[in-house]
This record gives sequence, structure tokens and C-alpha cells, in this order.
Amino acid sequence: MKVIICGAGQVGWQIARHLSGEKNDVTVVDMDPDLVRRATETLDVQGVIGHASYPDVLERAGARDADMIIAATYSDEVNMVTCQVAHSVFDVQRKIARLRAQSYLDVIYSDLYRRDHMPIDVVISPEREVAEAALQRLASPTAFDTESFLEGKGQLLGITIAEDCPVINTPLRQLSDLFSTLRAIVVGIRRDGRLFAPAPGDQIYAGDDCYVFTDTADMARTLEIFGKSHAKQERVVIIGGGNVGLGVARELEQRTDRVRVKVIERDRKVAERAADMLDRTIVLNGDGLEVALLEEANVSTADAVLCVTDDDKTNLLAAVRAKEMGCPMAIVLINDPTLVPLLGPMNIDAYINPRATTVSSILRHIRHGRVRGVYSIGDAEAEVIEAQVLGTSPISGQRIRDIAFPEGVLVGGVLKGGKMVKPTSELRIEEGDVIAIFSMTADVPEVERLLQVSIDFF
Repeated sequence: MKVIICGAGQVGWQIARHLSGEKNDVTVVDMDPDLVRRATETLDVQGVIGHASYPDVLERAGARDADMIIAATYSDEVNMVTCQVAHSVFDVQRKIARLRAQSYLDVIYSDLYRRDHMPIDVVISPEREVAEAALQRLASPTAFDTESFLEGKGQLLGITIAEDCPVINTPLRQLSDLFSTLRAIVVGIRRDGRLFAPAPGDQIYAGDDCYVFTDTADMARTLEIFGKSHAKQERVVIIGGGNVGLGVARELEQRTDRVRVKVIERDRKVAERAADMLDRTIVLNGDGLEVALLEEANVSTADAVLCVTDDDKTNLLAAVRAKEMGCPMAIVLINDPTLVPLLGPMNIDAYINPRATTVSSILRHIRHGRVRGVYSIGDAEAEVIEAQVLGTSPISGQRIRDIAFPEGVLVGGVLKGGKMVKPTSELRIEEGDVIAIFSMTADVPEVERLLQVSIDFF
């Protein structure tokens, strides 16, 4: 597949990294020569320096025979015009645009993206993706990472194993015997900085970060078995009233179970805008690092603090201060993945990586076959892929034990007839099933091959 990626920033570079690693023909376009040089020197991609929406620049990037264009520059308008030019001049079939401004995303203007108007096939909103990720973190406050799969019936939980965890030093195969009715499976373990898919004989140790795939109905029990409580969040303080903080506050306002929310925003105009758009939320104008303001927001009695300003260091410091003042749960927005190892020593409970959420959202729309969801784990170290099994897939009709999955691949859950089923070696994968697979990044191409539609399907 030939793909043009416009914008070589964090998201564009990460998408290029994924696609080029899977042997696609990738060209990166950006006005910044340094960003293009970084992409071409570190990845197997071609680079073009220039304004992404200019027809001559797209021509040099090979738009005439491109299968897809992904417009992920920092400008919404450039992304929109890029898709229009790609459609009108070069007849590119698949066009994805990243849009930030909420006005472009309002549902009442959705007709704007019809093929005969502004021909964008998929609109990605980083702020909405991050807000949704933040809400999932709040729903599972003792997990450092969460994502929903299988029509909401399956849940991926990232759990840090403490010394008092009841199942440490227990081989994973014994967990199935001890908790025979629990529909959960450990699909990934990070130990000493290395992520791997565990074998049945592997054990869990204190300090491990475990990725557990569980039936949503068993989520509370799964957390309890791994030594975590499942507390309800009733009082939340949000530091940062921009699009992400505003999106989370609006969603919390609309929930039937009343959640009391307070927002702290430093910029007066942004704070006034947030106050105008929120009904039951108190918005405070000031610095989220100031003790007096945090006391006014009653952070010491809050169940959680969510730090989502556009500055990583501010988020980290605000979270540390809130924890110091007595808040039991702190979630931070982190753009720079090199800061993630600091979260443990700083006693910060969970983080959201906007790059990973946006990359996951884009990958969801460009995978082969009937892939319905993709979630990127860590710094593009692994993925959880959700896909519908077709009759022509190599895995259709086979028992899990007979499928030649690579070592770095584990099945997390299977949706059969609308019900989540825990995968066992004897479980037969059938046409129409929806399967969630944990795969190390190096093994993704083989997973795609196993899910791939044969040419005779068409």
C-alpha cells in the first residue's frame, strides 16, 4: 500500500514508523526540513519538504498513485485542504484528517465531510480521543492503562503489581485453576523495562506492570484478585480547562451518577469559555500549582485529580502537589514518553499518552481485513488488535492451539454470538467471531496475515 503522511511531528512520525515497519511504501511531507530528515534517517520512508496542501508538493510525494493520504499537520485548515486537493486533483481513494477545532467536529455540521463537499473519509480528533482515554482511566482508577474492546464487553487493564498482590509468584497456568470462573487472561508483562507476552509457566512478580484482558462484567473481581480496589469516583478536580479538560468535564456532567467536578484553568479567556459551556461544574481561574487554589478546589478531599494542561512538567508537578495534599489518585497527560519512568518515583497513578491514543485511532482505519479496533501499547511496543473473523481467514474453523501464532502473540478474548468468551486452547475460532489479539509490534504483520481476507473473498 502506498501512503502519504502529511506532517512529520510526533503523530505523523509514529504512523510512519508503524506503516513502514509493515513494508508499506510511505512518503512523509512536512515544511520543516529537520523533521523530514529525522523521518528519512530513522525510518524506511521517503521525504518531501514543502507545504502539504500544495498540488505540486503532493505530486512530488507521489499522490497520483497513492492509495491513502493521512493529513496530520498542526493546522486543521491545511489538513482539510490537503484532503480536498488529494481528492479533486489526484483522486486518492482514502483520506484521513486530524482536526482539533471543536467547531469542525460538531455533529450538526457532519454533512461538511460528504464526498461532494469536503471529501474526508475519516476525521480524527486528538482532544476527543484523549478525553475518552481520561474517562476510561477514571472508570478504572487503580489501573494505569485501560481500553475497551469487543463492543464494550472486553476490557484491557494495565495493573502495577504490588508486594501485597495475592497472586505473585504464581505460574499463570495455575491462575486458571485457582479462579476457574474468572474470564481474564494476562496478555502482557513489563519487567525491568521490557514488555513481553508471557508463557503459561511464567510468574508475576512485585513491580511488574501487567496487561490483563478481562470480561467487563468481571473487571472489579479481576482488580481485586490482582490486589487492587475498585473505588467509585465522586469528586474530581481537573487541572487544565482546554479542549481535553472541557471534554471530560462535559461528559461527567451528563452522567446519571452525579460526579462533582471542579476545573482549574490558568488562562482567563479559556476559563471563561469553559465556565460558559459547563452547567454544574465550578471553574476556577488560576495556577493549578498554587496551594491556595488547590485548597479552594478541595483537592485534599477529591477522589481523583486529572492534570491535562498542554505542559507535561506542569502536569507532573500539579499531580505531585495534589497527592501531597491528600488526593489518593492522580492521572497526568504526558506527551513525552521519556518522562513515563518518572511516574513511579513521583507516586503518580496513571498517565495518558495523546500520541498513542491518536495513533491507535488512525491505525484502526488503515488496517487490512475486517479490523475493528487497534490500541497501541507503550512506545509502540505492542498492539491489541480487534478483528472480525472471515470465512477465508487462515484461523477460521481452527482451535486456538492449532493456530500458528508467533511467540509474541496471545488471544485476549473472543466475542461469539454477542457474548464474551475466555480463550482456551480448545476454543474453536469460527467465521463471524470477533477476536481481540495482543501482539508485539514485530509480530503484527503475521497477525494481519492470519486475519487477512483472501483474494477470492471478493
